[in-house]
Amino acid sequence: MTTSNELISAKAAVGIEGLDDILAGGLSRGHVFLLEGEPGTGKTTVALHFLRAGALAGERCLYITLSETEKELRQGALSHGWELDDKIQIFELTPPESLLDAEHQQSLLYSSDLELGEATRQIFEVVERFKPTRVVLDSLSEIRLLAQSSLRYRRQILAIKHYFVRYDATVLLLDDLTTESLDKTVHSVAHGVIRLEELTPSYGAERRRVRVVKYRGQKYRGGFHDFTIMGDGVHVFPRLVAAEHRGDYPRLQLSSGIKELDALLGGGIETGSSTLILGPAGTGKSLISMIFAAAAVQRGEKAALFIFDEELGLLFERMRHIGIDLKALKATGNLLIEQVDAAELSPGEFSHRVRRCVDELGIKTVVIDSINGYQAAMPEENALVLHMHELLLYLNRKGAATFMTVAQHGLVGDMQAPVDITYLADTVILLRYFEALGKVRRAISIIKKRTGSHESTIREYRISARGMTIGQPLEAFQGVLRGVPTYMGTDNPLLGEPSS
Repeated sequence: MTTSNELISAKAAVGIEGLDDILAGGLSRGHVFLLEGEPGTGKTTVALHFLRAGALAGERCLYITLSETEKELRQGALSHGWELDDKIQIFELTPPESLLDAEHQQSLLYSSDLELGEATRQIFEVVERFKPTRVVLDSLSEIRLLAQSSLRYRRQILAIKHYFVRYDATVLLLDDLTTESLDKTVHSVAHGVIRLEELTPSYGAERRRVRVVKYRGQKYRGGFHDFTIMGDGVHVFPRLVAAEHRGDYPRLQLSSGIKELDALLGGGIETGSSTLILGPAGTGKSLISMIFAAAAVQRGEKAALFIFDEELGLLFERMRHIGIDLKALKATGNLLIEQVDAAELSPGEFSHRVRRCVDELGIKTVVIDSINGYQAAMPEENALVLHMHELLLYLNRKGAATFMTVAQHGLVGDMQAPVDITYLADTVILLRYFEALGKVRRAISIIKKRTGSHESTIREYRISARGMTIGQPLEAFQGVLRGVPTYMGTDNPLLGEPSS
């Protein structure tokens, strides 16, 4: 029986944690793999990761380049802070001077025949001399141009493949798709195919994603996965699959610290559940989520705030005026606050950040403010719902309490949300404006709670320097949620002006 250690040793790690996870450990040794993508997608950087991982493991590595010079490759590596050591040899494959000299051109043979044969001979010679265990060949476009026909190109690729198999080398062929993008010759020959793509949204930075098109005899993580190229190299964020994660945790009821709010919620919010706070702008959606985060820190637990919409300095100042000192809570080390730029962040990277907080930092309260900002990072609404489904299910299985806010369009009456995710949330808190006695007032109600019972009443609330004050149920009013209620009672249940 094959042991797990033998399975691990049978793989050549690419050296990019997320990509190795997608590939179930890396590339199968002794095989030829294709890494394809248009210019600028990051093929060379991934290839350098692959060779550096081999060099760190004590393997002999070879980079054969037909397109870039050794100087360009080393400069590219230095841009990521890498110096290529002696275990990584760079071989520039250039045509002999005789083929470039017009006086030595052959009249009976095509020059491409001589160039292709000479290129292949040089590749075989350097492999014989260096005997590498990892090889990168950059790029196939040059060989395809020299071959001229699909038949000769296929035969050449097969010859290179069988040659490398004799030396038990793991080979990564790079293809920039600049010649025949529909030519799938290498797809059928290669043991595995990895495709890099770059998307350009109408606004914001480019988005990159990777997909494993083929991997013989190996189960891999399918679909598209976001990745970025940063100063220290490539970072891949595997697509989150919540079904792969399970955790045991006690089912506890979390208090907000406000008696009336807890009463509305039937005692509080349960661990391992998600809460959606809906309402128009200015109703206090962020405040309610901050109240639960502050209560978690005061209990000695850890919480994380992911802020999409508001500048942190303004948020700190605004919350300080209503009794929540976020700076002081952050100073305890139990509150993590991240400003998220939707124009610069992909959904996969955001999910990765949230997972890191939960897995590595032990955070049990997560606030996403707001889904409107998160949607701005998504090109399609359907994808947003799927991403949120996986993320919320994952957080629930890890025992985290998640709070999300959604700003609805409009102020009173029939209002619409930019995306409907109410069915994903376990609890939905609805906030509304309404007019009464010549003033604009606020109302709160719970319209859904999967994890237990809750009040079906509507209560008025006020936001002041003392925080959030919630009044008695508005039983004497009809039509509060429409914005212009009718008073049906004799006693005034509305909140009076706050005392100074």
